[in-house]
Amino acid sequence: MASSLDLLVIGSGPAGRRAAVQAAKLGKQVLVVEKGRRLGGVSVHTGTIPSKTLRETVLNLSGWRERGFYGRSYRVKQNISADDLLARLRKTLDHEVEVLEHQFSRNRVQTAYGAARFVDPHTIEVTTSEGDVTCHTAEHILIACGTKPFRPDHVPFDGVNVVDGDELLELAELPRSLTVIGAGVIGVEYATIFSALDVHVALIEPRESFLDFIDKELIQEFTHELRDRSVDLRLGSAVTDITVVDGNVTCTQADGRRITSDMVLFAAGRVGATDGLNLAAAGLSVDHRGRIAVEPKTMQTAIPHIYAAGDVIGFPSLASTSMEQGRLAACHAFGLEPPPPPEYFPYGIYSVPEISVVGMSEEEVRRRGIACEIGIARMRETSRGHIMGLESGMMKMLFSIKTRRLLGVHIIGEGATELIHIGQAVLNLKGTIDYFIDNTFNYPTLAEAYKIAALDAWNRLPKASAGVG
Repeated sequence: MASSLDLLVIGSGPAGRRAAVQAAKLGKQVLVVEKGRRLGGVSVHTGTIPSKTLRETVLNLSGWRERGFYGRSYRVKQNISADDLLARLRKTLDHEVEVLEHQFSRNRVQTAYGAARFVDPHTIEVTTSEGDVTCHTAEHILIACGTKPFRPDHVPFDGVNVVDGDELLELAELPRSLTVIGAGVIGVEYATIFSALDVHVALIEPRESFLDFIDKELIQEFTHELRDRSVDLRLGSAVTDITVVDGNVTCTQADGRRITSDMVLFAAGRVGATDGLNLAAAGLSVDHRGRIAVEPKTMQTAIPHIYAAGDVIGFPSLASTSMEQGRLAACHAFGLEPPPPPEYFPYGIYSVPEISVVGMSEEEVRRRGIACEIGIARMRETSRGHIMGLESGMMKMLFSIKTRRLLGVHIIGEGATELIHIGQAVLNLKGTIDYFIDNTFNYPTLAEAYKIAALDAWNRLPKASAGVG
């Protein structure tokens, strides 16, 4: 049985659901095809929400946030099990799915569960887990299928001792030691989360550096904290061999070093989940990582009525930007032209400690030849930070000497992903250092760090150009 639609969306993650709801609010007939058993996509079930829920559970049960006062041996729960971590995870995921189902129902978005496959540029075949097949034709199609872990053939994945980022969320018991291969966002997040549980962690990255899009001064601060927690950070040498013997996993690196642990997490990238879509039937192709190229202003693929959004198109692969890409695609498909998004959006890395940045890094400012002044604030300098027992954390702000405009904000420490939005607003509104000097912040708050960092920069600004603060 075939149906004819205005928009068919493949995938119900952030990009897919935002596009579907936007189109439905325009009065269009929309169908979302989800290959999983429940709505939400990678973001809800194996990506954004689970990893952040796991992080929050670990910080609460371990007493991590209170150790500044009570010492490193402080614990809320002495023996934390995998079940302790997963109980909160299941409850959170159930809530996320219920909210999404209600949103679709309220906006009359139709759903179909099964694997989507192109028959031709306007027709999608959906095969359920029971083998039932239906066909749907649509005027417009959005591919928002997300990604899956990169699983090279030479890695002996077994779901127990050698796992990918998705399998990590199905642990039967916590490892005593963990080796993480890949110091990208996912690898760094999980490495630091398990380190906070006092699991011995080794983090291996073949390149000499990691998280290169983050300001180098923040990475230096972050690296110092990891080493202080005895995380074995190994940069500049790739893993050449992984062997499993009697439940112990040994990783051999190109420089000859070896490390043995209870578990290995392979987190060296993700690939577009496009291999089953039969994109050739639609006239589309993908790159070596299964990603689809689009026109960034419209989200159109090489076939104009077919759009793609979210992680499947690559950078920046953030849930927040994926939502806006999905909305943009739906608007363009039905003749609307929303205003372009603001120039700067924030990045959040939910490691322990958090890292969040917006705007230009110091390295980028220098490359562009912009004369700038830098202000630094330590979270322990704020009264709220002292009350919370914070021993680390910093904020770095960059201002143009010529225009006094804010150029970038870089935060590491407790609450970084929340605090960044103040800087984001000022940056996109083209605000200057005067905003932070002249305005009043709640006291005591961590947000006071903005005023401290701004005053630090203002003290070194040429007073002829800076005026009276």
